[in-house]
Amino acid sequence: MHKITVIGGGLSGCEAAWQIAEREGLPVRLVEMRPLATTPAHTTALLAEVVCSNSFGGVIDPGPEEHITAAGILKEELELGGSLILSCARASRVPAGGALAVDRERFSSLVTEKITSHPKIQLVREEVASLPEGPAIIATGPLTAPALAEALRSALGKEYVAFFDAVAPIVTRESINMGKAFAAGRYGRGGDSYINCPMNREEYSVFYNELIHAQRALPHDFERGMYFEGCMPIEAIAERGTDTMRFGPLRPVGLPDPRTGRESWAVVQLRQDNAEGTLYNLVGFQTALKWGEQKRVFSLIPGLEKAEFVRFGVMHRNTSVNAPAVLDPWLRLTSAGRGDIFLAGQITGVEGYMESTAMGLVAGINAARLLRGRPLPDWPETTAIGSLLHYLRSADPAHFQPMNMNLGIFPHLENRIRDKRQRAAGYRERAATAMKDFLNSLD
Repeated sequence: MHKITVIGGGLSGCEAAWQIAEREGLPVRLVEMRPLATTPAHTTALLAEVVCSNSFGGVIDPGPEEHITAAGILKEELELGGSLILSCARASRVPAGGALAVDRERFSSLVTEKITSHPKIQLVREEVASLPEGPAIIATGPLTAPALAEALRSALGKEYVAFFDAVAPIVTRESINMGKAFAAGRYGRGGDSYINCPMNREEYSVFYNELIHAQRALPHDFERGMYFEGCMPIEAIAERGTDTMRFGPLRPVGLPDPRTGRESWAVVQLRQDNAEGTLYNLVGFQTALKWGEQKRVFSLIPGLEKAEFVRFGVMHRNTSVNAPAVLDPWLRLTSAGRGDIFLAGQITGVEGYMESTAMGLVAGINAARLLRGRPLPDWPETTAIGSLLHYLRSADPAHFQPMNMNLGIFPHLENRIRDKRQRAAGYRERAATAMKDFLNSLD
């Protein structure tokens, strides 16, 4: 039988290849250009390299009072679907409170091992410069190579959209001054998973003023309006107002300083980035500042005066299509007359690791069914995955923005529930039932 080609060895591409080979039992050709060609953000030749935050978002808290989030519901559905990416993330987990964060190298190594050892997956290292013959899946992510990006532009015309993402810096644990910083989880949840750097009002004011006047790696006008709201550079957040950071990534609520017993004016949080606990990333500090400026300005944060930066933040190109204008309900490029080519991952217009993984799972199953000559399935909108697909096809093309998983895109429950926790539980129960029924219908 003809092999399905998957272009891109990131999270969504690997997930798509895994679903085709492991779930559907079909041969698949996975094409990854690294290390023959690389991107400004990647540093290894490993598959599924994590280049932004190492957090994969929230999970369902199994405590006596479950904390249910949309991200947690999505992960439960991926688990039901036999997700490779989720299983490798769990196997390489590092402490992060209620979030699923991974040791980057271990995670990517596990995915690479699983893919390369699968008898039905052929890994090919080469760059693809044009639209492939179908059936195929394009899962090249936010850093699609210029030649392939241009091929997509030619095929899709003016509906093509490009914007930018920013990456947060990482420091060594031993270089953090714990005489000023303290370990804690917000609201007492998740133990002491985060390192917190408290600021008084004067310290915050100095930091704020230096941040908004710091030199940037990209021209100011060039980056304005080009990034996604959910991954906005810290300096762009600061520009929205003196207190905007204090109500965002530097929010001090639920983090009393143990030295005073009171909440600080602002708090910078750092999250563990590797299994050994030797590296921590600055939460919410995606940035496009020049590297020297990052060192200078971020060292003003109490506790980070002598911080050793092992990776500075970078601004990188993030490419996606205007999904409601160019994709059909199964993620195919039917608007370009290519019903045999699917898109997967961030390029579809979703934002986030697990969201991208989910689109890989969808594209993999859909492409396999197309090859077998079976009807393409209707993914239930009452699931997290189905609600993401519904958003991609129903959003206003004139104002389309990439979307994270959130409870707001689920269809309303039949019986309106005012209490947010109970409403989330209702979404979860309905989604789990629908996902199980849907997966059973595919067999």
